[in-house]
Amino acid sequence: MEFEKINIRGVYFDNVTPYEASDCVNEALASDKTEGKVFSVYTPNPEIVQLCIEQNEYYDVINSASMVVPDGIGVIKAAKILKTPLKARIPGIEIGERALEHCAKMGYKVFFLGGKPGVAEEAAKRKAEQYPGLEFCGTADGYFKKEGEENEAVIEKINAARPDLLFVCLGVPAQEKWIKENGPKLTSAKVCLALGGSLDVYSGNVKRAPKLFIKLNLEWFYRLICDPKRIGRMMKLPKFLIGTMIHGNKK
Repeated sequence: MEFEKINIRGVYFDNVTPYEASDCVNEALASDKTEGKVFSVYTPNPEIVQLCIEQNEYYDVINSASMVVPDGIGVIKAAKILKTPLKARIPGIEIGERALEHCAKMGYKVFFLGGKPGVAEEAAKRKAEQYPGLEFCGTADGYFKKEGEENEAVIEKINAARPDLLFVCLGVPAQEKWIKENGPKLTSAKVCLALGGSLDVYSGNVKRAPKLFIKLNLEWFYRLICDPKRIGRMMKLPKFLIGTMIHGNKK
């Protein structure tokens, strides 16, 4: 499937609904593995777009994904300011949930990469209980050097496990850089989802916002209430929106 690309300050978002995004993931999982290629999904929020604006080298990293979707109401608001509206905000954690449910139904194998030691294992345990039939072929924490022998050992572990779907949850922009650099080395994984702190939520270590906050697009506010130290990161949102109003679509 191919969709319209919407340029938001130099990051090119696919103009899709949540279910269209998931259909693309499912289609990639059903396809034959093409040597050296993996279907990658990145979910930038305003903080990440602002990172690209301030450090231009990250544009190539973020825009290298097979699909880029907006995980953040600020990106949706920026698209409206620019008069190039996007169909919907698409939380990465929800893409992950739908992908796991689909893998359970279709018999695809899943590998969780990321988080502190023990987090990926607990997340896999809980999701296997939630989705009967879901097969986890391996897990690994995110505490390894992203180059050299340690990195190669992680790739060997993933390839030996032969997953169809690989969650890469190393934080932004490390996870996107890792997929861009190491995706061609993956011999079995057809899809890589870069999903930040999703494993912390799946494992139960972090609670997602209540449904009312999600419905009102205030998930960011709930996170701030739970962790006031995030205020520094949250200030990227007004900076991003004000910059969009002033500069339009300039990087």
